[in-house]
Amino acid sequence: MKIGYYPDVVNENVTRIVASSVVFLGVLAILFPNAYILGLLVFGFALRLSYGPKFEPFAFLTSRYLVPWLGISFVSAAGPPKRFAQLIGFLFSTSAFIFFTLGLSLAYQITLATLVFFASLESFLGWCAGCFAFGLLMKLGVIPEEICERCNHLTFNK
Repeated sequence: MKIGYYPDVVNENVTRIVASSVVFLGVLAILFPNAYILGLLVFGFALRLSYGPKFEPFAFLTSRYLVPWLGISFVSAAGPPKRFAQLIGFLFSTSAFIFFTLGLSLAYQITLATLVFFASLESFLGWCAGCFAFGLLMKLGVIPEEICERCNHLTFNK
């Protein structure tokens, strides 16, 4: 699989469960600041941004084993907006890592708290702020419609 591939269709239920891992790691990093937890956050977002759920361990285990084991159904969602959300998460987690290494505790905590807040909305309510922003940017013409043209013609079959 090449870098830059992200599936056109993703399982919304998997993305919500993976978002809960971001919430968990983010809260853990706020309570117990350290580079290892932050590194896991950045690494997870980098893998999901680059390859989708195929190589990021928690996303892979969730999609391949946890969701089928729990009998959770496949709920289709368009991939490009989810990938944009992964980019936002990557930028927030990378910023938090930089703030941490520079000793800027308040900026670090605010950045992680913001990430946790939006990951919580995705995880617990199924509302993706990154997807919402993606849609707004498309309407404003910042993101060309052809980026998500396939989204308009997906059958959303597994």
